[in-house]
Amino acid sequence: MAGHIDHGKTSLTKALTNVDTDRLKEEKERQISIELGFAPLYEDHEIQISVIDVPGHERFIRQMIAGVAGIDLVVLVVAADEGVMPQTREHLDILKFLGVKTGIIAISKIDRVDEEFIELVKDDILEELTGTVFEDAPFVLVDSLSHKGIDKIKNLIIKTLKEQEMRDAKGAFRLPIDQVFTVKGQGTVVRGTVYEGSVEEGQTLKIMPKGHEVRARQIQIHHSPAQKAFAGQRAAINLSGVAKEDLERGEVLVSSEHFIVTKTLDVAVRVVEDLDHLVKQRMPIKLHIGTAEVMGRIVFFDRNELKVENDEILCQLRLEEEVLTKRGDRFILRRPSPQKTIGGGWVIDPRGNKYRFGDQTIEELEKKKAGSPKERITAALIEAKSLPLVELIKRTALDESTLKEHLTEEDVVFYNGKEYTLPVLIHSIEEDIYDRLQGFHQFHPMKIGVNKAELLQLLQKRFPKSLLEFVLENGITKRIFKRKDQFVSLAGFVPHVPESWQKRTENMLEKINADGLKVRSLKDYFIEAGIPGNLETDLKRFLKDQELIVLLDEQFAYHGKVFNAAIEKLRSHTGAEFEVGAAKETLGLSRKYMIPFLEQLDALGLTKRLENKRVWQ
Repeated sequence: MAGHIDHGKTSLTKALTNVDTDRLKEEKERQISIELGFAPLYEDHEIQISVIDVPGHERFIRQMIAGVAGIDLVVLVVAADEGVMPQTREHLDILKFLGVKTGIIAISKIDRVDEEFIELVKDDILEELTGTVFEDAPFVLVDSLSHKGIDKIKNLIIKTLKEQEMRDAKGAFRLPIDQVFTVKGQGTVVRGTVYEGSVEEGQTLKIMPKGHEVRARQIQIHHSPAQKAFAGQRAAINLSGVAKEDLERGEVLVSSEHFIVTKTLDVAVRVVEDLDHLVKQRMPIKLHIGTAEVMGRIVFFDRNELKVENDEILCQLRLEEEVLTKRGDRFILRRPSPQKTIGGGWVIDPRGNKYRFGDQTIEELEKKKAGSPKERITAALIEAKSLPLVELIKRTALDESTLKEHLTEEDVVFYNGKEYTLPVLIHSIEEDIYDRLQGFHQFHPMKIGVNKAELLQLLQKRFPKSLLEFVLENGITKRIFKRKDQFVSLAGFVPHVPESWQKRTENMLEKINADGLKVRSLKDYFIEAGIPGNLETDLKRFLKDQELIVLLDEQFAYHGKVFNAAIEKLRSHTGAEFEVGAAKETLGLSRKYMIPFLEQLDALGLTKRLENKRVWQ
């Protein structure tokens, strides 16, 4: 939730989640948000959504930046009785520089104005948002007190986020810390948004840049205990090995030493449109990156001052303190005094060197910005997942010979005779399919597997179907998965009755066997065995697939041994063909069993009906 002070962000959060995110005494007294507020909004089997309520007051912009880092969707709250205000515009600049691309506009406090005025506010907002990420964002009219529009905006948030690509949980874990506190009896707890990777309970981690080694004792997601936390989730992690006093917002919890700690960043910067002061060579700046806030200086190589500029400026930030970052990380630059947003951008190289002033340095930085051919290929394939050669040429701006030179077997995978992808993506999909099948087998141990079409449909939001088909077939070839008809399972999986119901199932089968050809309704056997109704469908299908029973119709079933014995007996007592009467006499069955039995023989292709007779096939 972003927007100007007193435009109703906290009230809207409370209306959506039933959580009041203003916890501090000063916040209650002053009726403004000072610290970040968090509240769980929605959770189902595929998505968890938390709301970050960021402070709107100018003095609390730094907390707002810390909250915005790592988000997937912004709800821009604009009060119907005031319209777009100065902090709304600054928030929009910050969101643009941080690369936020998805937004919803909530026009709040609609009960305070009439419909005609709302239309004027809409026009005003549309004019102000032209050229921003919110230019085409949907509008929702809400009032947090009367709850008008609350269900509508909640459903829109859920729908929008479900359509977004999931974050990649592979790779090294990184969580910029935005809150540090203690819980009685538990010790130090840090909270933040997991930028990338995943973390498990008990895992050894490091606090950077100081290098403290800690252990994740407990993890909470949405205020509930969890074994793991993944990229995109808000997580609270109880740490052992460190005191609260040794930690602060801005530090980063990581699982790997591969991340770079640095004081010199080569960057690409854009400035705000209404820059009202010159940005001078080596001027002090305040850098906001992740949740860190660090003083430094901006160093230009092609100018000595900056007033207005529409293009990216390649320059360097020299900081007073170390930060942990990597190529591609987004940041905000603010003037220390008067405090105001200057611009923002992204990290080209976290390991900047000292360079000479002049065009040669700019040329070198341009090359760094574009990346090496390998980096461009990797970036294009990570974004698109799979591309043919012609599209790779367009996206990387490399000529065909250079491109082919770098499309080596260890770096990319060529499949379907026309498309390229990355080994890491294949591994990621393979792991995803494996995890989904493992979960399915755990909950449905009697089913032979997942319907292939359903399995692929679940993954098609994130990956092209052709790539999914390739990975699945490749996994079958490598004997990671197996397929029977349209069903896919793990290679080592064997359908089985859950251990807790095995004895009852065996007893039931014995009774069906003992009753021979004159069985009762199959449902009676289930009830008698004490097998619950929710297991009945899966167990019936399992017993049929394993040929332990043969279903005559919806009501009756024979034990597999009894059915096969009856077939042999009928064969030996009849010639090449027989009539119903002869079959009844041979097996001693009444019509209610006889007709379904013979129809089952037809269905299995053992007999063929010709008028009143059956012919053995």
